[in-house]
Amino acid sequence: MSVWFITGASRGFGLEIAREALTRGHDVVATARDAATITAALPDAGEHLLAVTLDVTDEAQARDAVQAAVERFGRIDVLINNAGRGLLGAVEEATDAEIRAVYDTNVFGLLTVTRAVAPVLRGQRSGTIANISSVGGFVGSPGWGVYASTKFAVEALSEALHAELKPLGVHAMVIEPGYFRTDFLDSSSLQTQQRTIDDYTDGPAGQMRVVAGERNHDQPGDPVKAANAIIDVVESPQPPLRLQLGRDTIAAVEAKIAHVQSEMNQWRAVAESTDHDDVA
Repeated sequence: MSVWFITGASRGFGLEIAREALTRGHDVVATARDAATITAALPDAGEHLLAVTLDVTDEAQARDAVQAAVERFGRIDVLINNAGRGLLGAVEEATDAEIRAVYDTNVFGLLTVTRAVAPVLRGQRSGTIANISSVGGFVGSPGWGVYASTKFAVEALSEALHAELKPLGVHAMVIEPGYFRTDFLDSSSLQTQQRTIDDYTDGPAGQMRVVAGERNHDQPGDPVKAANAIIDVVESPQPPLRLQLGRDTIAAVEAKIAHVQSEMNQWRAVAESTDHDDVA
């Protein structure tokens, strides 16, 4: 059995992955800002669960959490970087404080935990880092620009980690869920920008504010099925670099790939014209 280290495990994907991993007999280090929320959600987990208080933006807490995991279970096999927060509104409407807050969790927090866990995985010459991104990490859309930019960063970091850690026996991957029926669209996870600009109110960004509210708890994706799929893929012999989850994600990714290919073909001559003349 494996040892799973999961951030943001008090609800949503994190909680469902922790629950399913425990059901399969794995040991789980489940972290959240308040460890009591985890033990309350998983009251029957027993000795296979270690609930740890962790603010992912706190480097000392991250190191302590990893040390506690190794002391309890002897190793870490899978890191699920799941902790995150959302931000909804037009890019121009976002304040500096709002932008920095979402980056602190989604990007810098992920990096903090990764830096704490990676030495354990490298020492073992085995393990998996699975970063929870979003369809918004591959396809930007109105109203989600700042949030999507954090997930684009996660995608780039994951690609680099994949290449850097592969020779050391560690697999890094990124997971791209679409709309799933979690609490992500609740105010507890998703911050709607407080500043609004009239020019955006009736446009795509303003409309997205309305759509997000209407979709809350009516999303097409099943988080329990997603948790099962994530564990199945992580445990598979050759897990991918990218894993899309949900038909909505597949449709969005395919549409963007087709659009990028079409635009590249249209402007290929311009792109190629910028090379030095001595380049074949």
